[in-house]
Amino acid sequence: MSGMASATVIAIDGPAGSGKSSVARAVARALGFQFLDTGAAYRALTWLILERGGDTDDEQTVVGSLGALDSLELTVDAAGQRVVIEGHDVTEAIRTERISGAVSGVARTIAAREAVNVRFRDIIAHAAPGIVAEGRDITTVVAPDADVRVLLTADEAVRIRRRFGDVGGDQHQVGASLAARDASDSRVVDFLNAADGVSVVDSTHLTFDETVDAIVRLATEESHD
Repeated sequence: MSGMASATVIAIDGPAGSGKSSVARAVARALGFQFLDTGAAYRALTWLILERGGDTDDEQTVVGSLGALDSLELTVDAAGQRVVIEGHDVTEAIRTERISGAVSGVARTIAAREAVNVRFRDIIAHAAPGIVAEGRDITTVVAPDADVRVLLTADEAVRIRRRFGDVGGDQHQVGASLAARDASDSRVVDFLNAADGVSVVDSTHLTFDETVDAIVRLATEESHD
C-alpha cells in the first residue's frame, strides 16, 4: 500500500440516514484512529448563521460567515467529538432538527464547500496514526487519494426507519426531510453512485456491527497489500 508509514485515511460517503456518522465513529474506535464528521462543520456554520439571525438560503450570508472557519475546532478522537466555533461549544446544539432543516443551504453553497474542504484536508493531513472521515463528497472531492474509500448505502425505507429511531417524531415527516436532503445535496455532489475505486457497502441487510466489520476488513486488507 502506498506509504503505510504515513497516516491511513478511510473515507466514508453516502446518503442521509445511511448511518455514516455512527459507523465511521465505530470503525475509528476499532482501528484506534481519529474521526472526522465533516457534517459537523456545515452544522456549526449553520448554527452561527441562525444565531446571528441570518438565513442559510441567502448565499451572501453564508459566504459572509466563512471567516468563522478559522475559529472552528473539531476535536477528533475515537471516544467522541467536540465542536467549537467562535468560542461556543456547539457539540449538542448542532444536532437539533432546527439545524438539520437549515444545513443544506450552507452545504449547497459552492464557496462554503471549498472553504470547508480546505479545513478538512488540513485536519486529515495531520491525523496520526490514521483517520476515518465521513461526509457527502469525502471519497471524491475531499480525500480522493484516501487509502480506503467506501460508499455506505441502504434502501431508502431502511434509512428512514433508522433515522426515525434516531430522532423520533412523525415518520412521514422524517422520510420527507431525508428525501429532501438527498435531493438537495445530490444537486451539488453525486453521492449515490460509487466513483472508480470506491467500495460499496450496502447495509440494508447488515447489522450495525456487521457493517463496521465490513469496513474494518477493507482497511485491514488494504494495509496488507
